[in-house]
Amino acid sequence: QVQLVESGGGSVQAGGSLRLSCVASGYTSTRTCWAWFRQFPGKERDEVAIIDTGDGKTYYTDSAKGRFTISQEDGKNTVFLQMNSLKPEDTAMYYCAAVPLSLTQIQALGSTARAVAELGYWGQGTQVTVSS
Repeated sequence: QVQLVESGGGSVQAGGSLRLSCVASGYTSTRTCWAWFRQFPGKERDEVAIIDTGDGKTYYTDSAKGRFTISQEDGKNTVFLQMNSLKPEDTAMYYCAAVPLSLTQIQALGSTARAVAELGYWGQGTQVTVSS
């Protein structure tokens, strides 16, 4: 059974930092993309950052560029999201996801969320709250 468990969420003031972690168990794949999504109340999950374990390529949404960094722990099913210069608008539930595709394959599908829904796995989420 595959299980993804996020941690590291919490409350922080604007300008502060948080580091989210995601540990996967029971998951094996020769090629994997790890992704962080976030979900605002009443909205769909939107991707924030993706890392392709095959070649190390990363992708960030415009809102994450320059502030967030996705990384993985070598040899382990562990991925991180370092979030700096946090803003109140970053307040959301953050989800980790794993999908056995390359970043190129995901981009060809046109939807990371669809790729995860059809082929991958979600974590249970961790809340991030940024106060002004």
